[in-house]
Amino acid sequence: MHDQAFRRTYAVTPAILQYALFFAVLTALVRPLGAFQARVFAGERTRLDPVLRPVERAIYRLCGVDSSADMSWREYSTAFVLLAGVGTLLLYLILRVQHWLPLAANLPSITTPMTPDLAANTAVSFTTTGTWQAYGGETTMTYFTQLVGLAAQNFIAGAAGLAAGIAFIRGLARDRSAGIGNFWVDVVRATLWVLLPLSIAGGFFLVWQGVPMTVAPYHAFKTLEGTTQTIAQGPVAALEFIKQLGTNGGGFFNANGAHPFENPTPLSNFIEMLAIAALPASLTFTFGRMTGRRRDGWVLYGVMSAIFVAAIGIAHHAEQTGSSSVAHAMGAATAANMEGKEVRFGVGGSVLAAVVTSNGATGSTNSAHDSFTPVGGAVPLVNMLLGEIVFGGLGTGLVSIVLVALLGVFITGLMIGRTPEYLGKQLGPPEVKLIMLYSLAAPAVILVLTAVAVVTPAGLAGLTTNSGSHGFTEILYAYASSFGNNGQAFAGLNANAPFYNATTAIAMMAGRFALVIPALALAGQFARARRRDNAGALSTGSVLFGGVVLATAVIVGALTFLPALALGPVAEQLTMLNR
Repeated sequence: MHDQAFRRTYAVTPAILQYALFFAVLTALVRPLGAFQARVFAGERTRLDPVLRPVERAIYRLCGVDSSADMSWREYSTAFVLLAGVGTLLLYLILRVQHWLPLAANLPSITTPMTPDLAANTAVSFTTTGTWQAYGGETTMTYFTQLVGLAAQNFIAGAAGLAAGIAFIRGLARDRSAGIGNFWVDVVRATLWVLLPLSIAGGFFLVWQGVPMTVAPYHAFKTLEGTTQTIAQGPVAALEFIKQLGTNGGGFFNANGAHPFENPTPLSNFIEMLAIAALPASLTFTFGRMTGRRRDGWVLYGVMSAIFVAAIGIAHHAEQTGSSSVAHAMGAATAANMEGKEVRFGVGGSVLAAVVTSNGATGSTNSAHDSFTPVGGAVPLVNMLLGEIVFGGLGTGLVSIVLVALLGVFITGLMIGRTPEYLGKQLGPPEVKLIMLYSLAAPAVILVLTAVAVVTPAGLAGLTTNSGSHGFTEILYAYASSFGNNGQAFAGLNANAPFYNATTAIAMMAGRFALVIPALALAGQFARARRRDNAGALSTGSVLFGGVVLATAVIVGALTFLPALALGPVAEQLTMLNR
């Protein structure tokens, strides 16, 4: 018994230290990265300006962009949708004709046909940062498609999301203004000053860690049994860091972050997780600086941190404890659940990645979430159902947590009998309607599509390995991931079929445009409003208000999705305990 306790403590301690170190480094990065982004989007001077300003001006001249123009929320939304639409069409064409394009040294190993429905689904997924993959990358995409098609969208779609988040902050910060910024300027600056330098540095780091960067054909080797095995490779380092940084997550390999060529070491795993969370988390400081309410920004980060720590604790306990049936068969009190996990990362690295990627709208998993315990698998599912409020997607995560804060302001205003205000801006009927529209989009899409899938033959046909409560969770997880622009999935669902290619594409488009457009409209409403400092208004820069935001997120999420969770992971956990 003492030996078992010692081994368990020895296994748990490094994981706890890893979680603590990750959170400490992430928190330390919030201020410098947040301040840098505030300077970039305010047009203030940075150390990169001597190199990047001439490039920026050249891009504006080439594209005919008037960088001094200030867009209304309608113009900004139109540009946002237009960029995504053009990108979707171009990527679809690349996917359909990739066999005739250059940089196709791996073409002999391409075995998955790029059907029209799969190409459309993939194009939508990368232009919405959903990166839902109903295919295996190494057997489906040529090098040209990966580099020019997918990687380009990782930059463009990520920059567009960051631009939308910055425009939303401007709307809250401005006073009696008709505009919320210039979309094209924001996208260019997000790409040149933020995403590109970090991606280049991160790419070199990954090459140093052992990630391949080549356009040579796949290598074939003879195994000890005398058979031939093909080892896939490619320009992995060029894609890997931007997929994390832009909160995209599409894997070069089918195994994604569990593949040793994408994620070779515990250090690369740690840095890639930081790449996912650092920029979205730092936007809380950007928010505080641009609005002049830094305490409000730290309150939002505090709410994110509380949910993040709780998710880590629950998932770690579930996976470290594992199944009592397995433990009993091994003659131990407990046995960690290592099914579907890389031994290089263990429970600690796997849980950290599961929580960070599901919080950060990035489906770059390094383990099989389908093999997690019911409670462990429920943690990333709940993270996605809550709506990117913990770090979240690049730009869109900050929008989500602020919308929850606005909902909390509205509820508390009703409770205390005062006009709800946030950052000196009153919430009237137009603002409340937009908040409700934003809040109801997720359940309307996720639950309806899940219901359709579980009652139709086409939807049930995707359940190739599981049925019952676990099968239900697989379907719910797919639509939650698609709507949350995340992309990760429970592997037991075969999603490469016309039904799922169509319905997940609908969820991804709704998760992108049905959220961003109301948010930009709300930003336009706030930008036109007059800022009033009301001494009797609820303080939104206090710990108490942080508790209000946290409670609002948990209660609204529970009221919306608890019945669906009861049919899936809750029922499965109770079944496991009764065995």
